[in-house]
Amino acid sequence: MQEILIADSGATKTDWSLTRNGEIIHRFSSKGISPVFQTQEEIAEEIKLHVYPVLKDKNIEAVYFYGTGCIPEKTALVRDAIRQSFPANTIHVYSDLIAAAHSLCGHEAGIACILGTGSNSCQWDGSSIVKQISPLGFILGDEGSGAVLGKHLVGDALKNRLTEGLKEALLDEYSLTPASIIDKVYRQPFPSRFLASLSPFLLKHIDDRSIRRIVTHTFSDFFERNVMQYDYQKNKVNFVGSIAWYFSDPLKEMAAEKGIGIGTIAQSPMSGLIDYYRNRE
Repeated sequence: MQEILIADSGATKTDWSLTRNGEIIHRFSSKGISPVFQTQEEIAEEIKLHVYPVLKDKNIEAVYFYGTGCIPEKTALVRDAIRQSFPANTIHVYSDLIAAAHSLCGHEAGIACILGTGSNSCQWDGSSIVKQISPLGFILGDEGSGAVLGKHLVGDALKNRLTEGLKEALLDEYSLTPASIIDKVYRQPFPSRFLASLSPFLLKHIDDRSIRRIVTHTFSDFFERNVMQYDYQKNKVNFVGSIAWYFSDPLKEMAAEKGIGIGTIAQSPMSGLIDYYRNRE
């Protein structure tokens, strides 16, 4: 009986699902794996120490690894690192955007979007990406992402554009000061993660007018600067990621305002990826 290992990896966590005939037989998590931050040796060591021991007695025929930073130039590096622990007949490495497309659209045409710490999107024809607007990161782009939502939140807070009392509530809830915010954004590593970590505050106060303004403006930018450059009038727009999942109501409202049809919204791509390979068996 064929066993397939599917991985969905971000910078901080990797979700692994071992399936047999399309059914999950084991699911677990390990540290994030990214060829942007790790060498082949470091990735191989992580898998050897924390993944292989869990699966060493399994008969794995194929590994499908999806991860942030897995651009074409880096896929061989990740594949060779995996092969050191799992000499499977088939090992494929794809980007997180391909994960979104496989999970959300499968073999059908559509528009696949990621709204998490960062954002990304593409037009998918059922087998490949036919158009992609570069996300550009949270300084130049990443519209709709947790990082950009957080950027506008702290910017409006420090410029006194929030409803009275919300600035103080934000600083108190996250033990922040104006000086510490500047330090975390401009001097500390991973400012996008810090900014995205503030998104629960936005959700908590989503009914406040000043907060709602930030969220709707950010989603409007995402649609106008990304999605509306695709063939959105003929294709459903699908989303994966924590921001899309938790902010689905204002996301849908903004889409309706712009005449955009929303399809699937999923918190994680894993369920859709399992279905994708189940349908191929």
